[in-house]
Amino acid sequence: MQNSTREQIITAADDLFYRQGFEQTSFANIAEAVGISRGNFYYHFKTKDEILKTVIQRRLANTRDMLDQWEAESSGPVERIRSFVRILIGNRGKIMRHGCPVGTLCAELAKLEHLQRDAANEVMTLFRTWLHRQFVALGHEADADALAMHLLARSQGIALVANAYQDSSFVDAEVEQLLDWLDACVAQSTHAE
Repeated sequence: MQNSTREQIITAADDLFYRQGFEQTSFANIAEAVGISRGNFYYHFKTKDEILKTVIQRRLANTRDMLDQWEAESSGPVERIRSFVRILIGNRGKIMRHGCPVGTLCAELAKLEHLQRDAANEVMTLFRTWLHRQFVALGHEADADALAMHLLARSQGIALVANAYQDSSFVDAEVEQLLDWLDACVAQSTHAE
């Protein structure tokens, strides 16, 4: 029962930090979402920073699991990178309402100069490192990191603009452009061989 309550707290906190921001989320908000008393809440977590650390650890684990799944289910790096790009379509509704869960938390913690900002950035770095490996596998050893950073920056920009303008057709059009860009990268590496 205690572990179940703890997991419910982490899940609720993760959702609330995403939807309304870390700073705007209180213990009372999380306790209310889980349906427990504040006393019971404090039994599991003493501080909001402790919850944040656990939420970031969960996001890291979930991201690793997703990337591992893409590795296992794909035939190669092009298909894996397409999975990364298409996550914008899969999460379009959430992104339009609240932005990217990774980008919004990184930006908020940076503004707050919060001690957990480097930990939150690890999720972004996990994507960067993974994308770098995919571009290396495509034959772009020399510019793999630049390509990974370009794709990360572009996807974060798409999420930001989609959230600002609430325009799903914008997301669709940008995803198509990214997929065309990826095809051009593949063609470039093929011609270089």
